[in-house]
Amino acid sequence: MFHYTIEVQRGMNETIKMLEESLKKEGFGVLWKFSVTEKLQEKGFDFPIPFVILEVCNPQEAARVLSENLLAGYFLSCKIVVYKENETTKIGMPKPTTLISMMNHEELKNLAGDIEKRLISCIDECR
Repeated sequence: MFHYTIEVQRGMNETIKMLEESLKKEGFGVLWKFSVTEKLQEKGFDFPIPFVILEVCNPQEAARVLSENLLAGYFLSCKIVVYKENETTKIGMPKPTTLISMMNHEELKNLAGDIEKRLISCIDECR
C-alpha cells in the first residue's frame, strides 16, 4: 500500500497536539497545518468531514535528501493527515519509500526508509 494509516481513540485536536509533540521529539517540525475542511467551507463548499494536513520536515534529513538528488525535493516536505471517518479519528501519511521508489536511487531509498520508520513511530505514539 502507498500509505500508512492508523485509528486512534481521541478527538482531532488532542490527536494533532500529541502528533506535533511526538514529531518534535524526533526532530521534525510542522511547517504548515492546513484545515481542508475550513478552506473548502470558506470557499462555499459543504465539506463537513474534519480533515487536516500537516506538512512536516526534519531540516537535517531534507538537506541529506536534496544533496543526493535535487529532484527528490519534489517529494518534500512529508505530509501527515489527521481526519475523521465514521466518528473515528485517523492519522495517515503516504509512505516516503513508495514515493522515492519512483526515482530508482538506492541511497535515497535507504534515507526514505529511515525517515518512514521514524514518522511511523511518531504516528504510532499517538495510539
